[in-house]
Amino acid sequence: MNSIVKSTLLLLIGLACFAGEAQVTATVPFTAPTTPITMQQAVEQALAHNPAILAAQQNLLSMHGQEVEAGLRQNPNLTASGSDITLSDNNPASPPFYSVGANRLFERGQKRRWRLDSAKAQTSQTDAQYHDQIRQLTLQVKQQFTTVVLAKATLKLAQDNLKDYRHALQISKDRYEAGDIGKLDYERLDLQLAQFESDETSAEMNLVQASDQLQTLIGYQQPSRSFDIVGDLVPPPVNSTLTDLEQKALAARPDYRAAQAAVRVADANEKLAYANGTTDPTLEADYNYTAGYSSAGFSVSIPVRIFDRNQGNKETSRFLAQSSRFSEVAAQNQVYSDVDQAWIGYTQSKVLSDRYNGHYLDESKDVLSIAQFAYEHGGIALLDYLSAVQDDRTTSLNALNSYAQTWMAIHQLSFVSATEVVP
Repeated sequence: MNSIVKSTLLLLIGLACFAGEAQVTATVPFTAPTTPITMQQAVEQALAHNPAILAAQQNLLSMHGQEVEAGLRQNPNLTASGSDITLSDNNPASPPFYSVGANRLFERGQKRRWRLDSAKAQTSQTDAQYHDQIRQLTLQVKQQFTTVVLAKATLKLAQDNLKDYRHALQISKDRYEAGDIGKLDYERLDLQLAQFESDETSAEMNLVQASDQLQTLIGYQQPSRSFDIVGDLVPPPVNSTLTDLEQKALAARPDYRAAQAAVRVADANEKLAYANGTTDPTLEADYNYTAGYSSAGFSVSIPVRIFDRNQGNKETSRFLAQSSRFSEVAAQNQVYSDVDQAWIGYTQSKVLSDRYNGHYLDESKDVLSIAQFAYEHGGIALLDYLSAVQDDRTTSLNALNSYAQTWMAIHQLSFVSATEVVP
């Protein structure tokens, strides 16, 4: 016995140590990489390390335990009793008595089958809900990734504008000192420098904030200033059609699959409610020994369900099953609506970004170059030059925002269709 106790204690200690190691491994901080990551890498890391997704994953795994529980059969009961066992066998007044019996309830109406069907349908519904969380997290990471790319491009633009304007301002200062322009013109030019410096400061702050939010979504324990990404802000074309995206969405949208699974759950629960209205008999067998004589017997217990036949649960489950079907239709209608709205959002934003990329952006640079040359040679007034500077700054920012807006529309299309519309 001592060896058994010792072995058991050693086993428990080993399991405790293993659990401790597993807990330490699970809490090892996940830090930002030292090399830039792509959008796809950001999504993959988020799905592997985001705490909310990991919690949903564990919740899904727990549902399989409910399937096991639903499939269990009724346990039999074993009873044993004895009386007067200390008296002599020759005492006719109180002979020794022994009794052993066993009984078991037998379910009717296929209760176990419908319990198991309901549990499996609930697991399927939870699985669809888990994948819907994955879909939502993927959208959030893509959107935030695009925000960081936009912030980096905006900062680069602000730095380039500031550098170019300082160069132009230095030329104006030389002209002012040489007497080519007046003090008023130079100071008005110098005042514009504050706007470019403010743009750079705001862009730096926006980049840090956007980067921190992306790192939090990915699952890094603490934001790092060394974190960096790589990606193109100019959006690619989408080759799919509206009809294709609608069909893909109906086949792949996890929220729609969750609504379909809810119908199966409700149907199984309705069948289970009717099965629970059936009568379950209990069979019992026993063996008795008294004063050298043995006997055996059996009994059957059948509840007489005159009043309670589970009528309320039957009625409730019937209406809930019908309700789940209406919810499935509503989910299907929402799929069509989501895809249609995302499609029009993409087509309009793509037209706008193409206009900037193919026409307005180059034109604003050309206008600024001509205006700067003309002002330096006395061909136009100061206000005209400042207007060209402001127009170029505004056009460049609008172009970057239009690119980012098109990327956001592409991410939304991927989200509502549950597919990657851009390889």
